[in-house]
Amino acid sequence: MAETDKPLLIKRYASRRLYNTETSDYVTLEDIAGFIRAGREVQIIDLKSGDDLTRQYLLQIVAEHESKGENVLPINVLTDLVRSYTTEMQSVVPQFLSASFEMLREGQSKMLENLSTIPNPMAAMPGFEAMRQQQEVFMKAFMGGLPGWSASGPAREDGTDEATPGKEDDIAQIKRQLAELQKKLSKL
Repeated sequence: MAETDKPLLIKRYASRRLYNTETSDYVTLEDIAGFIRAGREVQIIDLKSGDDLTRQYLLQIVAEHESKGENVLPINVLTDLVRSYTTEMQSVVPQFLSASFEMLREGQSKMLENLSTIPNPMAAMPGFEAMRQQQEVFMKAFMGGLPGWSASGPAREDGTDEATPGKEDDIAQIKRQLAELQKKLSKL
């Protein structure tokens, strides 16, 4: 039996066929998704160049599931991910997502252990409040860098912050000016 603590090595041939090195047979993207669902780590390598193609294929698996209507990622999350590629928040997003999913996995494990003894398992899920706070801090930091949004929430149409009506700090003014410049540039 194969060692399950090592990643399953999949080789991609020039014909783009994927070859499972443990079972010596060809596999599909759905087979790879099945390995991952079963808890197995997978590494996909281009046979000729030796390049690691794992990220590319995992993204392709996610895209195929999303396009088939198996929606896991809400539109606003996808939109924020696209935005993160064009902002300085690009470096923060991977760590945030990784930490959030790790907390979710830990919470799910603990929740399943306590499911029968807790009347409302979601409210008592270990780490739930910490995850909520972490996501709130991230969204404030992420959205704070976008025009029309402040750390306390969306800006009003008159450009003032909803939390402090009538008071504009320098950052809010700079954001508004940047938004105006962006509008002018897009017209050019």
